Amino acid sequence: MAGVFVMGSINQDFVLRVERRPGPGETVTDAELSLYPGGKGANQAAAAALLGAEVTFLGRVGDDGLGEPLVRNLEEKGADASLVERVPGRSTGAAFITVTPDGENAITVAPGANRALSPRDVEAARERIAACRVLVAQMEIPRETVLRGARVASEVDTRVLLNLAPPFRVSRELLSLLDPLVVNEHEAAFLLEEQVEGVEGALAAAPKLRRLGARSAVITLGAAGAVVAAGESVTHFPAPEVEVVDTTGAGDAFVGALAARLAGGETLEEAAAYAVRAGAAAVTREGAQGALPTPEVVERL
Repeated sequence: MAGVFVMGSINQDFVLRVERRPGPGETVTDAELSLYPGGKGANQAAAAALLGAEVTFLGRVGDDGLGEPLVRNLEEKGADASLVERVPGRSTGAAFITVTPDGENAITVAPGANRALSPRDVEAARERIAACRVLVAQMEIPRETVLRGARVASEVDTRVLLNLAPPFRVSRELLSLLDPLVVNEHEAAFLLEEQVEGVEGALAAAPKLRRLGARSAVITLGAAGAVVAAGESVTHFPAPEVEVVDTTGAGDAFVGALAARLAGGETLEEAAAYAVRAGAAAVTREGAQGALPTPEVVERL
């Protein structure tokens, strides 16, 4: 039992490279449009597969013609997408991403068929979940579906990694099943209802996330790496310095790498040390899945 089971979103990403983002009521021209496969779930599944994990992906696409190429792409990355089904009358999820010259991005998501992934679908995949060491979920699918996934995983002794992105209020029951909870500074601040900034802020905040109920917690810090709270320890793992092209896929690369290493039997600290390098590698190229690194790329950092 060494695989990774990912349940989550699968989207078509429309990436606009702009000199600056428009203000209210303003039109900005001369943008460059690129299309990439995306969705936090699919990105994380692809990342884990590219880094050597056996990955099973559970998700939903629409019947609009956008979904099938996204599923094929996921399979080409090495993930098992046989549990992905098409939902009649629903559009495939889409994300509209504006990227400025400094590599920073702003994202608007139309969930579409991702909202059709139900607790019943998760229950039907119980045996597949039981065959994996780690279950990975995010919040671009219904919250009740995420909770059912965590419950099923805990019942079959599969570790639960939840990336609480985008952030939502979740129950203490769900938090108690997480090992780890993975958030960035903004998501940590949302949960704790207090400001979380930089390494020092994350070192103080990570134990508080555990006190909310999570068995372990990881706060990602972009170029500053990540902070891990597990057991009695709180540790900062710095990231290598790289030239930033596009930060869109960094968080998903981190989560996929973390899951792959946990499934391989590493400790959370060992997995996080590797994942910060994978996240750094992902910002050096454009796109989300297109920038996901291979083991060879990570090892060079």
